[in-house]
Amino acid sequence: MSASAPVPSPVRPPWLIPLAIAVVLGGAVAAAALYFLGGARLVAEARQAWATAFAAFSAAGPAAFFGAMAVLPLFGFPVSPFSLAAGPLFGASLGTPAVLACGITAITINLTLAYWLARRALRPLLARLVARLGYRLPAASGEDATGLVILVRVTPGPPFFVQNYLLGLADVPFGRYLGWSVLVQGAFGTAVMLFGDALAQGRGRIAFLALGLLAGLVIATRLVRRHLSRGKANP
Repeated sequence: MSASAPVPSPVRPPWLIPLAIAVVLGGAVAAAALYFLGGARLVAEARQAWATAFAAFSAAGPAAFFGAMAVLPLFGFPVSPFSLAAGPLFGASLGTPAVLACGITAITINLTLAYWLARRALRPLLARLVARLGYRLPAASGEDATGLVILVRVTPGPPFFVQNYLLGLADVPFGRYLGWSVLVQGAFGTAVMLFGDALAQGRGRIAFLALGLLAGLVIATRLVRRHLSRGKANP
């Protein structure tokens, strides 16, 4: 029996590498131009806005801050700014463990409220909103519910509040929804809160460890998403 011929490797177009270099250099030049032509002013204004917001949150106290962290994401506000600011604002007064506990509690309350709104109070309105945003309602049944929750949580694209409403509208059992959601979102939130707290207190080693944790979580979610996608393609 004759040996099979080796599979030829794909031919890379000769213009591909020069094009990639040109795109990277062009983007760098454009970013530099925007910065010097007005980007510096925008950066300064953004820093001033964040400083004002930090001062307001600090004056309001941790109860108001973590209460807002639990409620505002229901209306589309991203949760990551809260996670990043929690340590710098309250790490010194409350301590890092208390900040992490308060942050995870706020995320858990938000997940619970979003599920209740999607299943009960605002179901018709949220169904129309999700459809208008271009997302298709997932369907969950039996053991598929766990895989659906994990897949939605590790798939990039839908914002945090859209993920919550999608899973609530899909009638995912509350225990699985909350348990897996807290596990995934809590892990990312913990890493971000640790990073912000370490930067505020000048703990470079902890900051690098938090960045490493974030990188590990991103890699893990990609692997999990790839595994679940293959499982759905090959039942």
